[in-house]
Amino acid sequence: MEPKAYCLHSSFNPAEPSEFQTDRHYLLYALQGTLRLEAQGQRWTLPPARAALITAGHPITISILSKLTSASVLFAPDFIPAPQKVLSVFDVSPLARELIYECREWGPDDGPLSAYAQRLFETLSTVVLNLAQNPSPCFLPTPSSSGLARALALTEEHSSGTPNFEEIARNTGQSPRSLARRFAEEMGMTWREVLRRIRIIRAVEALASSDASITEIALMVGYNSLSAFNAAFRELTGKSPSEYRATFKT
Repeated sequence: MEPKAYCLHSSFNPAEPSEFQTDRHYLLYALQGTLRLEAQGQRWTLPPARAALITAGHPITISILSKLTSASVLFAPDFIPAPQKVLSVFDVSPLARELIYECREWGPDDGPLSAYAQRLFETLSTVVLNLAQNPSPCFLPTPSSSGLARALALTEEHSSGTPNFEEIARNTGQSPRSLARRFAEEMGMTWREVLRRIRIIRAVEALASSDASITEIALMVGYNSLSAFNAAFRELTGKSPSEYRATFKT
């Protein structure tokens, strides 16, 4: 019989989107690599700076964007309270990270939990459920129309350069006015707001996965002004790039 809580430590190659569902509450943490998660009309990127809490019995879509090493903790539904959302993605605190590392000692075949392991997993669940109440704002709404999906893909493809809205509209067979309306109706943002968010999400990924300087990252994601990059980053995340990097380098 599987224990009430355990950890899976696994490696995966890049993979196309696939549906994922489990009968346990699932804490997903990438030690290395990056994932993309989609649920209930929202799309999240999961670099090592973040973790995801997935509610048992609810499907989500997972894409593996780069070679992945993960540490996943699975909780029986009667072991912890049900999470408030189907999918919560949040920044990982140093305490949560250390608890996850410690939980790697107990797998699905290790039998009933010892008193120490029981308390360890209970503490991790308490910390994680608290963190999940403050989800990361670094997500994009999922477009519902094919025209907007194509326009979003082109925007992402050219986000590090100087994408042109009128050209994107023309290349997807839409008028600028029609495409602007779709962005507003389906994503709740203007095209420029979406472009800014794409750039900041990519900056978050770079901060988590590389030692590049803040200036290098700003240039890489499409900003020519460091002050503009810092302002946009703080507006979305509530932290400066250096403050954000410090939260998971500690």
